[in-house]
Amino acid sequence: MKLPLTDLAVVIAYFGVVLAIGLRFSRRNRSTESYFLGRRDFPGWAVGLSFIGSTISSVTFIAYPADSFKTAWVRLLPNLAFPFVVTLAGLVFIPFFRSGRVRSAYHYLALRFGPSVSLYAAIVYLGAQLVRTATITYLLAVLLASLTGLTTPACILVAAGLTALYTVKGGFSAVVWTDVMQTVVLMLGAGACVAVVAQALPGGLTQVFSEAWAAGKISFRDLEAGTGRLVPVGVGFSLVEKTALMFVLVGAAQYVAGQLDQDTVQRWCSARSAREARKSMVVLGLGALPIWTTFMFLGTCLWVYYRHFPSDVATAVLAGTRKAEDILPHFILTVLPPGIAGLVISAALAAAMGALSSSINAAGMVWVNDIHRQYLARDRDDAHYLRAGRMASLVMAGLMAGGAWLLYHSSAATMMELSIILLALVGGGISGAFLFGILTRSGDARSVGAGIACTVGFTLYATLAQFGHVPRLFNSYYTSILGNVVMFTTCWLAARLLPAPERDLTDLTVWTRRPADSSDS
Repeated sequence: MKLPLTDLAVVIAYFGVVLAIGLRFSRRNRSTESYFLGRRDFPGWAVGLSFIGSTISSVTFIAYPADSFKTAWVRLLPNLAFPFVVTLAGLVFIPFFRSGRVRSAYHYLALRFGPSVSLYAAIVYLGAQLVRTATITYLLAVLLASLTGLTTPACILVAAGLTALYTVKGGFSAVVWTDVMQTVVLMLGAGACVAVVAQALPGGLTQVFSEAWAAGKISFRDLEAGTGRLVPVGVGFSLVEKTALMFVLVGAAQYVAGQLDQDTVQRWCSARSAREARKSMVVLGLGALPIWTTFMFLGTCLWVYYRHFPSDVATAVLAGTRKAEDILPHFILTVLPPGIAGLVISAALAAAMGALSSSINAAGMVWVNDIHRQYLARDRDDAHYLRAGRMASLVMAGLMAGGAWLLYHSSAATMMELSIILLALVGGGISGAFLFGILTRSGDARSVGAGIACTVGFTLYATLAQFGHVPRLFNSYYTSILGNVVMFTTCWLAARLLPAPERDLTDLTVWTRRPADSSDS
């Protein structure tokens, strides 16, 4: 089905604004510092909205409604840990990465444990970003394919190409300010969908709540294998079953890891002061969870809507013969009025492009500062590293398109489930290494090397178990949290057996941190 001209005009206008922002800021990128950090003068509210724009990706916009339409709200549980993780970041992590000694997330690991640990972490980060961006690109392509009639692989190329164009040209300043705009569009799009459903039902939102509550759709339930019934998940600790506690712990592990990767640290360092960086976390903490909840609620609204206005697509999704991610594009095309549909489509594009642009730019920065500059091309002029950064960003865009094509040929109950599993498998225990460095005064490259070896072995076993080659001892959802436990525990034990020589750890642990510099407060 093709878009009406009104909606197409709205989408084209949105693309035009995004590209204009990218081209405007491209003129300011005269150095690697400006290309990767802007002018280091962003206000906290802008950085916070940029955080939301990159955190609330198309995994949220398309996969959350798809998941709650087909099941219930059980996969909102990991997000409940987010406010606590954001608080931890504001109180503990920001002071480390705003200190004068640290230039990037992985530079901290180089200072604390040595360059080999930093290199490993940078490579794992790039792998994790590739999985994440490939998933987001695939979901965006699914939407574009359903709207335009093009094939999904063709839409993958379009989505990756357009995002790469303004990101590679505009640098980090374009990323932040387009994220701000995209966050606003995202919230308007979600609100428009909910409003249309409420207007179509005689009882409005009250009817949505009453029918969904009676059917168990507004609950932390999951589909029972074999029967397809919604059943409550367990509550307690388990490494085999999906329980509420374990969902929250998985969310905590993944969001802690997110606070310690380059996307996040890059934004903290771009704020005009530590105070503004902390303000950005307040904006993120107050904004992200309500938005996630809104998109879960949108899927519930669609379930109630299609009970009263049945369609073949909705029936096929609930029967399992069609992917759940098709439900929101179907609603957009067949129900939303002209103009409103264009706004919602722009919101979906905003959700995807905000996350993709930040990952592309951050991956380029990691490649240049932590790999290219350190190991491949030392002591070159800044113009060389600026060119390398742009080329690395472009290559990342190409790789994410290739990864999205592979996901197109995969099969999973929902893309949310697949993305959680893949991110767990490539998580690499990096946040465990960060936490070991921040929370203890012991350890060096030898102890962290032992942790890396054990974590790689653990991840290899988890990967083989996922494909049925070895017995599965735990649910694949828990790979990330267990990997970080393996990393931290092994590092700590190895540090006891291999004591590190005395050295300067000023500003590198919670025990050796100096009072904050008043000039950065």
